[in-house]
Amino acid sequence: MLLWFVIAYLGISIAIGLYAATKVHNARDYITAGRNLPMAFVLAMVFATWFGAETVLGISATFLEEGFRGLISDPLGASICLVLFGLVFARPLYRMNLITLGDYFRIRYNRQTELLISICIIVSYLGWVSAQISALGLTFNVLSNNLISMSDGMLIGAGVVLVYTLFGGMWSVALTTFVQMIVIVIGLLLVANNAADQAGGVANVIAKANAEGKFNFLPTLDPIDMLGWVAALLTIALGSIPQQDVFQRVNAAKSESIAIWGTALGGIAYFFFASVPLFLAYTAIMIDPQMVNKFLAMDSQMILPTLILDHMPLYIQVIFFGALISVIMSTASGTLLAPSVTFTENILKGFYRHMTDKQFLWATRITVFIFTCIVTYYAVATQTKIHTMVENAYRITLAGAFVPLVAGLFWKKASDLGALLAITFGLTIWLLLEFMGIEEPVEPQLIGLLASAIGMVIGSSIAPRAAGSNSNHSSKAQH
Repeated sequence: MLLWFVIAYLGISIAIGLYAATKVHNARDYITAGRNLPMAFVLAMVFATWFGAETVLGISATFLEEGFRGLISDPLGASICLVLFGLVFARPLYRMNLITLGDYFRIRYNRQTELLISICIIVSYLGWVSAQISALGLTFNVLSNNLISMSDGMLIGAGVVLVYTLFGGMWSVALTTFVQMIVIVIGLLLVANNAADQAGGVANVIAKANAEGKFNFLPTLDPIDMLGWVAALLTIALGSIPQQDVFQRVNAAKSESIAIWGTALGGIAYFFFASVPLFLAYTAIMIDPQMVNKFLAMDSQMILPTLILDHMPLYIQVIFFGALISVIMSTASGTLLAPSVTFTENILKGFYRHMTDKQFLWATRITVFIFTCIVTYYAVATQTKIHTMVENAYRITLAGAFVPLVAGLFWKKASDLGALLAITFGLTIWLLLEFMGIEEPVEPQLIGLLASAIGMVIGSSIAPRAAGSNSNHSSKAQH
């Protein structure tokens, strides 16, 4: 019965996504929704940027194991990223009227920089999208009581998201996400209310979590611990800023004001609402401690779904799994589109400069299909936890893309050579440390970030940017 309710919900989501596809008339509609989205849609999409599998299943499981101390990267770092992007980066980037973030690096620097950073951005999505596909597999496996295997569940989930993303692009992402966010907010609040009643009330749950030290989040005074804390925070807080999915949500806004405040408010909303899955997971300790201990030893990501199935009435189960699938699909659709658009616009188009708009649109759709196949294979093949997949996704962009973006926007002397050395130094140092397994006293991506900044300063000092070079960004962005 529960599985059929979920299947019906999936059917509705596909129908909404295919309806949205009727609004797609050209490539710009497909990629930016015609830059015509109102505040409610932008806020919902930004909120959904990270409110996916890692929030409901990943960080809730991490909270049970490590408390707030294990959640510095997400939700704290993720929320800081969205607020920073809205208040600092949205205005200058929105005014340039770009298609992708990769376009910015071509306009501000050169084709070589565009190519290198676009590859970094695309690679970074492998883990993130795979996390959503893994979560869909887990959900179908639980719902079917193991009749549908994890792998088959991943294939089903990936297929559903692919259908409406393939045809509707950003319009489908916007419309489905708006509906899905309503389901998420109402659904999780109702589920949390039921769980609180079973656990003896909200105050009782919070008091127990506090007594067990789950709310401690600051590092100790040990220098290594402090550096690890800072690395976890900055990896997502800064590493997620040069990302296409965040940019495309901002860029689809109807106005500059909506781009700024929709993003900042979406980040704040994400931070506060991410506490609901944490609360839900902790009620499990009070409702069924034996089940929690069992899955902490096996797979902590199963705790929340099992709690709902074993201790909630059918209508709550329908609400929870409907909300869970909503958050996963809303994140997966946007994160499928982002790397696909980046590949077509910033890599493929550079080699085939005379593509018509129709050819470009179909090339993007083909890329969406291929990328879906790749991330689904990766999700099936890997055993990495959802939260870890998401954390790892931003290391490459922190080390290779953050400094060129910030320097290009806010330092007039940043030059082409500076960008090249920033990318080379940052990625080389990061990769060397990763392959050598050296993670102390400082995380490799943090050292890569520092190396990237040094490369930018050295390169821009050796070969300074010519006065007035690329000054007319807006006119050069129209293409």
